[in-house]
Amino acid sequence: MKAAVYREHNKDPRQVVKIEDIDTPEIGVNEVLIRVEAASYNYNDLWGIWGEPIKIPMPHISGSDIAGTVVELGENVTSTIKVGDRVVSHPNLTCRVCYECTSGREYDCKNRMVWGFQTGPLWGGFAQFTHLPEVNVVKIPDNLTFENASALSMVGMTAWHMLVTRARIRPGQKVLIMGGGSGMGIAGIQIAKLFNCDVIATAGNEDKMAKCLELGADQVVNHREQDWYRKVRDMTNKEGVDIVYEHIGKTVFPQAVALLKMGGTLVSTGATTGYDSGLDLRYLFFRGINLLGATQGTKAGLQEVIQWASGGKIKAVIDSILPFSNMVEGHVKMAGSQVFGKILTTPQKL
Repeated sequence: MKAAVYREHNKDPRQVVKIEDIDTPEIGVNEVLIRVEAASYNYNDLWGIWGEPIKIPMPHISGSDIAGTVVELGENVTSTIKVGDRVVSHPNLTCRVCYECTSGREYDCKNRMVWGFQTGPLWGGFAQFTHLPEVNVVKIPDNLTFENASALSMVGMTAWHMLVTRARIRPGQKVLIMGGGSGMGIAGIQIAKLFNCDVIATAGNEDKMAKCLELGADQVVNHREQDWYRKVRDMTNKEGVDIVYEHIGKTVFPQAVALLKMGGTLVSTGATTGYDSGLDLRYLFFRGINLLGATQGTKAGLQEVIQWASGGKIKAVIDSILPFSNMVEGHVKMAGSQVFGKILTTPQKL
């Protein structure tokens, strides 16, 4: 089969990511083999290529979000998954037996790994075939395309976990979605609107701002402007917001915290602009705010997102789809700032 492989780290993906012929993987007794029809990019794919912030197994195949068709079952597969099923990956690999896993907190498993990022060697989604434990695939309905399912997998599950599981979003709240033009932001806007919340989104240019409004955001500001947070404050009549949905990090974090109203909640799942950030602790104790972290989510959360997507209530936004022979350009494009929605590649189409 053909797969996108890199054998060393480099800041320029075009220098190291190559389409290679490798053996089709042999599956374990509790795994399924999947013909990959669509695979979407995430920022952790870049981290893997760069070798930052953690080292990963080499040689490496990236890709955490895939959708495709089951073509083979391990001999001990006992779930309802069958050959021919259309499935999407649940990329949160956990032990499934520890206290955290069995109490419904698989995202806190001490042995958790992000499939396609921390796994390997040569185990990820940017390939014509891949394998996953049966517990890490979710069936997708016939009215949801492989491309749309792949585009929703990681970001949809993580956004659901952030807003529903962690922040405990309630109807009518005022929610600030940072980076509304990213895959995470697009999912966050739509989930917040499912709960009939008043959504303020931020984006980095006028085009993305307009698209956030089309997605359902009630108001939008440019977070690249120096006084963006003052504009958000004015939009709330100086009251602040109930929830801040954050994944940008250093450049916006202190201002985002300051925008929380009394008892408000900031939930963070990333820091693409940097990890270190100052924080005025008076906001923490005088306002009684909640600062929460979130990483990935549960299989049940992914199933919820797929169900809403099947009903047309959550929609995948796809920026571009690249042929597999030119898939490395997706990494390059993702590192820029002109992307709105998910970038995909189709491994069966060279």
